Amino acid sequence: MKTIRYILIIAIVGLFSVSTIAQGDIISAADFMKLYKADKSLVIIDASKAADYKKSHIKNAINIPNVELNNNKDDGFLLSNDELATIFGNKGVSNESAIVVYDGGSQKPASRVYWVLKYLGASNVKILHKNMATFKKSRVPLTPMAAKKKATTFTVNVDQTIVANLADVKSGKAKLFDARDANEFAGTTDKSKGHIPGAIHLSFKDVLDADKAFKTKAELEKVMAAYGVSADSPIIVSCQSGKRAGVLYVAFTSVLGYKNVKMYDGSYNEWVAKGNTVDK
Repeated sequence: MKTIRYILIIAIVGLFSVSTIAQGDIISAADFMKLYKADKSLVIIDASKAADYKKSHIKNAINIPNVELNNNKDDGFLLSNDELATIFGNKGVSNESAIVVYDGGSQKPASRVYWVLKYLGASNVKILHKNMATFKKSRVPLTPMAAKKKATTFTVNVDQTIVANLADVKSGKAKLFDARDANEFAGTTDKSKGHIPGAIHLSFKDVLDADKAFKTKAELEKVMAAYGVSADSPIIVSCQSGKRAGVLYVAFTSVLGYKNVKMYDGSYNEWVAKGNTVDK
């Protein structure tokens, strides 16, 4: 009986891998449920605000709000790597865990937490879009009851290939995409006086469909056709403080399959804080 059960689990996981390969690390509700049933050690992270998590979340999901990873909730700068590792470890997340991240449906908090985990060296992270229609169809279990996992150790192994610093941006060797709204890019809001010189405006909303799910590869290829980039082009994504840029990062890497994409996590806030000029 144990042998049969083991074979079934391997088969389910195999199906999961095959069905998600076209969308990289993005999985559907149906694929999530296959993994949910097959892997009892699966770590599910709800990246929504604590108040939203308390209302309803996927059963067994732990809550790690995106804002808890910042050292200042206003500027959005990340905590130190050691502090981040402590947060994840205390919540029961290790760098070797099989992890699925989701949020309330906007893709912003989930994409941000997804990138942070990848940056810190987590080896198996997927992102799930919360859509109540697909959740109901696939019978994703929801509950208001908080989940808790046994604390573990998250060992940091920073992936330098997906992070850009100030010097990388200033070098001008990569196309820099700004994921903010048009008025922020233009510098017509109280929070923004403009954009980093040379940046290209591509709102995070432009890579999502009407349901806020990621557009298909074919749809995104049409969006990107005007920018003269290919799968190997060096690209840096940015926004105000790193959250919306995460949506572009996921779209570029998991949907389009681009190989050379980095996030400038400090984004506009760091650029200005370091005394650099902006364009309008």
